[in-house]
Amino acid sequence: MRIGILGLGRIGAFHAETLSGLDAVDSLVVADPFTDAAKAAAERFGAEVADSPEALLAAGVDGIVVAAATDAHPALIRAGVEAGVPVFCEKPVARTIGEGVEVLRAVRDTDVPIQIGYNRRFDAGFVAARAAVHGGELGTLHTVRSTTLDPAPPPAAYVAASGGIFRDCSVHDFDIIRWVTGREVTEVYAAGGNRGADHIRAAGDADTTGAVLTLDDGTLAVVSNSRHNGRGYDVRMEIHGFRDSIAVGLEDKLPLRSVEPGVTFPAGTPHDFFMDRFTAAYRAELTAFTEVVAGTRPSPCTIEDALEAGWIAEACTLSLHEHRPVTIAEVRGA
Repeated sequence: MRIGILGLGRIGAFHAETLSGLDAVDSLVVADPFTDAAKAAAERFGAEVADSPEALLAAGVDGIVVAAATDAHPALIRAGVEAGVPVFCEKPVARTIGEGVEVLRAVRDTDVPIQIGYNRRFDAGFVAARAAVHGGELGTLHTVRSTTLDPAPPPAAYVAASGGIFRDCSVHDFDIIRWVTGREVTEVYAAGGNRGADHIRAAGDADTTGAVLTLDDGTLAVVSNSRHNGRGYDVRMEIHGFRDSIAVGLEDKLPLRSVEPGVTFPAGTPHDFFMDRFTAAYRAELTAFTEVVAGTRPSPCTIEDALEAGWIAEACTLSLHEHRPVTIAEVRGA
């Protein structure tokens, strides 16, 4: 099949490399406002260059991957749908939850599939955790812990446009908690602070946060995030039930050091970047998209799924700023 890629920045170029190695993909068409980025991708992967999104959609593509700036996501999703071309779009759907809801309303009645990029759904550990939960191996759940710790803060320009740590970073934890447990979040309480990076404080954001989520069956989920984790990129999940407990991310590249006598785990070089931690997951995610394009599977992460994680982020952001519990129903009705 022929896949178009809109946006050739860091993640777009990474997707181009991944797609070029998939058996199902015969050719790529790329477009980026910065022509040098498009030309570099074309030279590296033998792709065809289109000078606009419209030209790319007219180039006979079977599906498109949207890896452009967030503000461009709504228009590009709609353009793909209007052209009848399946769409993969990196999260978020839009810059704000309100704009995301507008996109959903615009495309809700279409039969063109749309997949939103939440790569943890394709990581082998998280897949196994979901199977264990849904298979009843853990018994009734009582506690979930989800962690995302970045090794260093993003630059000031990124932070200023990100919408805050809950919308930009924690939203991955919120999505994977929903997906692994199969439950919905009803209420949150969030706290945060700034221990460094003046540009994050200046943007009105926190660089280290914690949130307690109450799920609709009474399970408690604790989410921990930080922009300052000197040992590396740390993504983990613990799931505790009445019968058993399991963990995702406990492997030799875990960026954590034990001080217990005689303990040598973890023994590997710590993960230091999200592309390192999730290389296989990204490949599985885009392989799934080729199956969506081929019509052999439904979208594994819909706009509705993405917006559910977004509502949790909205509730946590409000809770952080107002120092109080916030229900999901409250932010939905705002």
